[in-house]
Amino acid sequence: MSHVDKVFGRDVVALKDMNLDVREGDFISLLGPSGCGKSTALRLIADLIHPTSGRIVWDIAKEPGALSVVLQEPTLMPWATVADNVYLPFRIQGKPRSSVRNDIAEALDLVGLGTFHGAYPRELSGGMKMRVSIARAMVTRPKLILMDEPFAALDEITRFKLNNDLLEMKQKMESTVIFVTHSVFESVFLSDRIVIMAARPGRVIDELGVDEAYPRTEDFRTSADYAAHCRRASDALKHAMELGQ
Repeated sequence: MSHVDKVFGRDVVALKDMNLDVREGDFISLLGPSGCGKSTALRLIADLIHPTSGRIVWDIAKEPGALSVVLQEPTLMPWATVADNVYLPFRIQGKPRSSVRNDIAEALDLVGLGTFHGAYPRELSGGMKMRVSIARAMVTRPKLILMDEPFAALDEITRFKLNNDLLEMKQKMESTVIFVTHSVFESVFLSDRIVIMAARPGRVIDELGVDEAYPRTEDFRTSADYAAHCRRASDALKHAMELGQ
C-alpha cells in the first residue's frame, strides 16, 4: 500500500497516507484503537472497496483462491453442512465436489473437525463455527489470508487454542497473514511484525518486530521476552490512542 487515502462520503477520512509493505511469509497484525481504519485497510487489500487515492500494488498473481478473508463472525450458511460450507470457495470457482473432496477433508482435519463434516452450524459451538470459517479460508491453500478480529467474540481459553492452531496451520500452508486485532497479547503471540495505527485520520504510526522463533508455545506466553514485547506494544498502542484524541 503506497500513500493510500480512503474517504467515505464528503469528509469521513478513514485512512490518510497509509503505507504498508507485506512480504511473503509475514504474519502482520494491525493493532490500534477503534476507528483507526484497520478493517478499512483489510477491505482495500481484499479489493472489496477501492482507495480514494494512492496505490495498492501486488507482486503476485491474484489467481482464484489466492486470497481468503476470515471475518469476525463465521458467516456460515445455516442450511448447509460443515463440508458444504467449506466447499463454497470451490463451488464459486465452478469446481465439481468430486474433484475437491480430499481438499475439504484435509482442511477440516487441519482445524480438528474431521468428524463433523455432516454437522450443521446450529449444532456447533462458537469456537467450532470459527474453525469451519478458517477451514473454508484455508481450503484453497491461499497465498494471503486476511483476518478481521476473528477471535474477538470467543472466550479466552478458546481464543488461546485457536491462536495456537492458526500458527500451526500457517506454517503448514506457508501462507502470509494480515490479522486485525485490538489485543496486545494476541498480536505479540501471533506476529512477526505489529503495525500500530492511530485514528482521526487512520494511519500507520509505528511498527514493532517480534523477533521470536516459531513455533510459539505456552512457554513463550509466560516468558520474560513475551512480557517485554507486550509492554512495548502496549506503550505504542497507548501513544496511538493519545494521538487520536
